[in-house]
Order: sequence, then structure tokens, then C-alpha cells
Amino acid sequence: MPQLIDYEHGISAIDSGYYRPMLDAVHLLVEGERAAIVDTGTNYSVPLVLAAMRAKGLRPEQVDYVILTHIHLDHAGGAGLFMREFPNASLTVHPRGARHMADPSRLIAGTVDVYGEAATRRMYGDIVPVPVERIIETPDGASIRLNGRELQFIDTPGHARHHVAIRDTKSGHIFAGDVFGLSYREMDQDGRQFIVPTSSPVQFDPVPYHRSIDLILQLQPEAVYVTHYSQVRDIQAKGAVLHRLVDAHAELGLREKDAGTARPERLREGVKRIVLEEARRWGSKLTDERILDIYSNDVELNAQGLGFWLDRLD
Repeated sequence: MPQLIDYEHGISAIDSGYYRPMLDAVHLLVEGERAAIVDTGTNYSVPLVLAAMRAKGLRPEQVDYVILTHIHLDHAGGAGLFMREFPNASLTVHPRGARHMADPSRLIAGTVDVYGEAATRRMYGDIVPVPVERIIETPDGASIRLNGRELQFIDTPGHARHHVAIRDTKSGHIFAGDVFGLSYREMDQDGRQFIVPTSSPVQFDPVPYHRSIDLILQLQPEAVYVTHYSQVRDIQAKGAVLHRLVDAHAELGLREKDAGTARPERLREGVKRIVLEEARRWGSKLTDERILDIYSNDVELNAQGLGFWLDRLD
């Protein structure tokens, strides 16, 4: 599987090396002699991204921005280490996430709650703080310029309250992090792309999730870049699927709300059904076993996210 995918408009996807091949993308945006990366993967992504940059003739000094869609560690865990490597870069982050980049202790603790301490260290390494003076907060409506190329920030909660999407005004394309779903390239078929939403812990909320999807659809981009995994097209149709499946996840949660100690397993089995039913509706030729293998981690996280949402409803 390719470690580097080059698209149009100076946009590339670099495999972050997280968990399995082509699960987690770091996006590289190049304008002239200057560059930015969107989401960082983990500390273990640093050598992979630097190698991809060298292959494209880019030096660390040419990176002006490290841009975070949100601060979940598969998106932001490597931010501090990247900032050490990129001496001229500023880090952009939603205002709700800025303090956690400067002091990641609570972010780490929250991740330990989900995965456990040993797994957190194994997956992410030691999280490095970012100096406060190098952080730029990017609320809704903020913008930056990469060598004159304007990047606009859109507040997009639903997956997380500290989530932004980034509209590249040159291409009209959008970097959507996790709020526009999961679309793995192993599922591609006849030039078509499969997509499902992610309700992973701990801030899934269907009402703002729907609003965020609509905000992206209203901008009518030709392409959206999701972290899991990279470019998707036919955006209006995919938005309709995401709306339907966000509702399906919420309905599953409400059905199982009072299932007691059986709730986690019932949620897990329900998410499996949603993924498999959608894959069959979409026309996937892969076996159920292969589909669940591709989405195994996401099934678990979506079920946990629904559990956290239901607890907040109480």
C-alpha cells in the first residue's frame, strides 16, 4: 500500500503509521516554497512524515503551520514533537484544545481512561507539550495564509467539541478530520468510496454532528480529506449517508440505554450490524469478516462513544 499519495493542488496524504497501513493520514499542503501539515498522527509518525517531505524536496524549515482538526491523539499526539522539528512553524488548534496542547496531562489521562496506561504509551509514546507562544487559536471564522493561500476554519462539533474543519480557498477542498466520517481505501470498489460516521469517545453528539455535516455540504467542495483515510469525492451523496448513519447510531444508543451491564456488548454488536448492513446496501463484495477486520477498532470506539453519550443524557 502506498505511503504517499499525491493529489492535485499541492495536497498529499502521508501514512502516519498508526495501528495499521492506511488507517491514519497526515495531510501535507504545499504552496510554492512553503508547507503546512494537517493533523500529525503520533510521535511515531514524525520520521515517516520527514522522510516523505525529503522525498518531495522539502526541508523542516519550510513548514509554516502544523494544523490540528482536533486533539484526539491519533490526530495530535505527535504535535509537540513535530513542533520541535519545524522551527518556523506555528500550531493552530480550536480554542477548546489549545490549553491541552500546552499542557497535555488531562489529554493523556483521558486517553488512558479509554485504552489503559500500557496501551496508551505503546500507541502514542511520551506526549510533548507545545510552547504557548507558538500556538494560534482558530475559532470559527479564523483564517491563516500559507504563502498567500488562505485557509479558513469552520467550527464543526459533533465528533468532538474541539473540532474544526479547514477550507482551502485555492482548491475549495476541505480537510475534515473525523467529522466527515471514516472511508478506508480497502473498501473502495469500482471507483466508489464507502463511508460511515465515527462516534468515538468522548464527545459524540448527534445534533451538532448533523449541523457540521450540513456546513460542509453547503460549501459544495469537490473533495474532502478525512484523516481515516484521505480524499473522498461525491460529497453530497456521502453527506446524505452520514446523516442517515448518525441517526442510526443515535437510535441504537437510545434502544440500549437501559440495558445495564449488557449495554457495552449490545452497543458493540449494534455498531457491527450498522457497518455490515451499510456495506451490503453499498454493494461491497468483501466478506463480513474482512469488513469487520477493517473496522474492528472503530466498532469498539463507536460503541464506547455511544456509551459516553448516553451517560451524559442521564
